[in-house]
Amino acid sequence: MADKKSQAANLTDRAESKTSSSHEKQQNGNSGVFGRKAETIHQFQEAKGYIIDINAEDSTEASDLKLAGDGHTVLIPQPSGDKNDPLNWSWARKHLILFVVSFVAFLPDYGSATGAVTLIPQAAEWNTTPDYVNHSQAGNVFMLGAGGVIVVMLSAFFGRLPIVFWFLVISTATAAWCAGATTFESFMAARILNGFFSTVSQAGGLMFIKDIFFFHEQARKINIWASFIVISPYMGPLLAAFITETQRWPLPFWVFFAMNVLGLALVVSFLQETYYDRSIPAEEQPAQGHRIARLIGISQWKSRHLRNTFTQACWRTVSVLLKPTVAIACLFYALTFAWAVGINTTLAMFVMPLYGFGPRQVGFFYFTPVVAVILGEATGHWLHDALARQYIRRHKGHFEPEARLRAVFFSMPFVIAGLVLIGQCLENAWHYMATCVCWGMYVFGMMITTVALSSYCLDSYPEASGEVSAWINFSRTVGGFIVSYFQVTWAEAQGTKLSFGIQAAICAGSFLFILALLRWGKAMRIWAGPLNFATT
Repeated sequence: MADKKSQAANLTDRAESKTSSSHEKQQNGNSGVFGRKAETIHQFQEAKGYIIDINAEDSTEASDLKLAGDGHTVLIPQPSGDKNDPLNWSWARKHLILFVVSFVAFLPDYGSATGAVTLIPQAAEWNTTPDYVNHSQAGNVFMLGAGGVIVVMLSAFFGRLPIVFWFLVISTATAAWCAGATTFESFMAARILNGFFSTVSQAGGLMFIKDIFFFHEQARKINIWASFIVISPYMGPLLAAFITETQRWPLPFWVFFAMNVLGLALVVSFLQETYYDRSIPAEEQPAQGHRIARLIGISQWKSRHLRNTFTQACWRTVSVLLKPTVAIACLFYALTFAWAVGINTTLAMFVMPLYGFGPRQVGFFYFTPVVAVILGEATGHWLHDALARQYIRRHKGHFEPEARLRAVFFSMPFVIAGLVLIGQCLENAWHYMATCVCWGMYVFGMMITTVALSSYCLDSYPEASGEVSAWINFSRTVGGFIVSYFQVTWAEAQGTKLSFGIQAAICAGSFLFILALLRWGKAMRIWAGPLNFATT
């Protein structure tokens, strides 16, 4: 035991020496040190992975003094002695921030999918077709992804909190514009702008999770945050369907506006600036300033010289996508999640004529994916950590990011079978309960897949939490943006049995990307090298 403590102390001395050396070189403008600084702070090396458990047989060489409450799980990153370090905040404060971030992440897809139910009354009011009105939906979905990339670029320069605040202010204003629009052109403009600004927490949520939670906690927190995102596009139509049965179409959008107001109030009251540069000693950390100054960005602006330049902030986002493992993971996600958006935005056009549904029946129909997401969250709460613990035990305390992808083996059968059977249900006019179950299977599988991919990309590049979050979000939305344009016409031309069967085949084929990452992902990460960011 004494030998283990001595080794731990020696490791800490070496780590502190590395951090000090890294900081000195950073001040001298040597960009080559940034990769080593990230490696020291996050205890991650492409060749060795993470060392999580110091009780494992061969992991004493990488043990550390600061451990979790169980006495053997290494805290990654290592918390500083600074009370302002987000890793040192209380359990209640951390989870309040997680709830606020998750609630704000719930808003964009909720508002986007609300329009899926209002298509028919809007088309009647503006003397056009529901498919044409759906173009506003497609524009909104695309901006949910594009806006997220800009969010992360700006956050790397201005800080996390002010970007969330100002984007949510504009999102709230454009939500009111959507509800008050009197022409399709005005409505479409409002929807596009709302998509761009409302995505702020959806795209950048991983930044907050990475800032305030340790490595061994992150998968479960991602699971919570992701469940708000995945469930939101089903809650919007569910409530809107019941409202539009007796009220005009603007009322669901006024509800969306009220939810934005609530989200803004939560941000103003509780959200904190969570960025903390661990390469800077506690006594040299920039002053936090007044609460209002942090909220609107004055404090962050004063300390901007300690973060990325604007050019560096923009290049961070581009450089992450150039990493082959991130690009492959995003491509897989785009090919599998796209159909979720396509189904959701066009469902009313399928089930209303087939089953003779009115708005109320469509609303009840949306309970299915809501239940599926809840089941997926509950399953993932245990599944992702169980797979990680099993891998760590088998590999004597070591953990590789690729281990996260094993959850996809569990989820993909639900995804593929769900899509195939949805097509069968709609073409063969099977009972609507069968359609519900099949839709739920697909959504359940995508919930688990979302957490697995998010965790994998974050574990692979922990210094790029915002950037990987933005690209995963973009992949999810851009696929849906494309599919929503042709989902209905494709089904009408070839039948749902064939069209949904092809969608399932695409998902099955894309699983080869996961197999490739499991086989060669580590080699690709080593070949691609570190990101060498100015800050972590």
